[in-house]
Amino acid sequence: MAYWAVLAVAIATSMGGQTLLKAGAAAPNFVAQLLDIRTMAGLVLYGGAAILYIVALRRIPMSVALPCTAVSYVAAMLIGHFAFEEPLGPMHLGAAALICAGVVLLAVA
Repeated sequence: MAYWAVLAVAIATSMGGQTLLKAGAAAPNFVAQLLDIRTMAGLVLYGGAAILYIVALRRIPMSVALPCTAVSYVAAMLIGHFAFEEPLGPMHLGAAALICAGVVLLAVA
């Protein structure tokens, strides 16, 4: 059970990194974006997420663990909508429901 918790933290950490990378994209140019503290923090979180994922793979089969990370697609959609005012329509919600159903099926299989 601890390895599932580590996988969940890896996914959450990765999403935190993604959010910071998106926030850093508001910089005026690419060099400024690379030097933006949000971009640098996002990259650190991404690295941390990779380490946590490696730990989770010690006991969770990759054929299950990797598809479970698809939950991050749903999280990215919600973060994009609420934090960055990106559109969220019925098709997005339907796709998110299908992703969640697939992840649940894989996790219990």
